[in-house]
Amino acid sequence: MTDPIIRPATCADLPAVVALLADDPLGAARETPDDLAPYRAAFARITADPQQHLVVAERGGRTVGTLQLTLVPCLARRGATRAIIEAVRVHAEERGRGLGGHLVGWAVERARELGADLVQLTSDASRTDAHRFYERLGFTASHVGFKRAL
Repeated sequence: MTDPIIRPATCADLPAVVALLADDPLGAARETPDDLAPYRAAFARITADPQQHLVVAERGGRTVGTLQLTLVPCLARRGATRAIIEAVRVHAEERGRGLGGHLVGWAVERARELGADLVQLTSDASRTDAHRFYERLGFTASHVGFKRAL
């Protein structure tokens, strides 16, 4: 199997990216693939910010994965730059074939190239398979995360 092409997402990729976001029990309850307007607005904000890197993975001309990498300058850790990996999704037909590891590996290397000192991510507490996946990639479950809807 050939390595995927990882490239910046374009507006034309939005239907496929949103479909990936919606393709699990959590995403199915919160995403609306039939209404792309809010995703287009978010995409415009993401692409206007040089600290945001929304990418897709393509294999055989098909979008098979996505993630977003965000760089955040911080005062903590002696002025460190944190890289946050968000919304890692792999097409159902591609799961278990190494694509997720390839995508996250790309994000870690890109974060390093961009001067990040630390890479972090969160994963919903119910995604136990994802937790094992991230631990296999060298991530440590070192913190408890909290969220509050606004």
